[in-house]
Amino acid sequence: MTLREFIKPCHFTHRGEGPKYLQLRNLIRKAILSGALEHSDALPAERDLAGFSGLSRVTVRNAIKLLVREGTLVQRRGSGSFVSASPSDMQQSTTLLASFSTEMARRGLTARSIWIKRGRFYPSPDEIFALGLSQRSMVSRLMRVRYADDRPMAVERATLPVAILPDPNVVNESLYATLENMGNAPVRASQKISAINLKKADAELLKIPEGSAGLKIERVAYLANGIASEFTRSLYRGDAYEFVADLTPNEIDKR
Repeated sequence: MTLREFIKPCHFTHRGEGPKYLQLRNLIRKAILSGALEHSDALPAERDLAGFSGLSRVTVRNAIKLLVREGTLVQRRGSGSFVSASPSDMQQSTTLLASFSTEMARRGLTARSIWIKRGRFYPSPDEIFALGLSQRSMVSRLMRVRYADDRPMAVERATLPVAILPDPNVVNESLYATLENMGNAPVRASQKISAINLKKADAELLKIPEGSAGLKIERVAYLANGIASEFTRSLYRGDAYEFVADLTPNEIDKR
């Protein structure tokens, strides 16, 4: 089937399946899942989608915005909307343990880093507490600016016990890929997200004005045996990044 066959007017119901823009979004996702649209394929123009589906261009535009927001599509100025990856991998959630490199790949973007500092050090009090270390322990620290294509997105400061990462210089682009190859990939993590105003040094690294809004993410990751394996503090630019929490019925306040 082609995309046009997926979004025929007869496939839209008047009730029971939500607003029409949500129905269109779901049908486009089904088309991608079926292979009718593949990675990097261009989506037809809004006016064509409206013609195929019998929906208004406003409805089509809202569906596309939602698909872009969740990562199913990426928009390129002057070129249109393109499929970024398989829809089963599109939802970005605060409950998903994934590396920055993986998150960017889902959006059809290339992750790269500029290293600021890395080496072996004695742990700070915060690192001792977060990782459950003794004062005599050594840690590997990695500080870098994370880029999506050519845009700086985050300043990342990661600390790992040397028992987990003996040599920080072996990390190329993905820390988690390196840990997986070493048999030390984390299986779960807890993280705290807070809003901040970026200080001068971090703002300069992200190429935005001092005092700009940002997101501070503190994550502690754990191995399957429960040992804390990673303490990462990241600062994301607030004008280009957002985190989405997916709630299940048990997590929704029903009072």
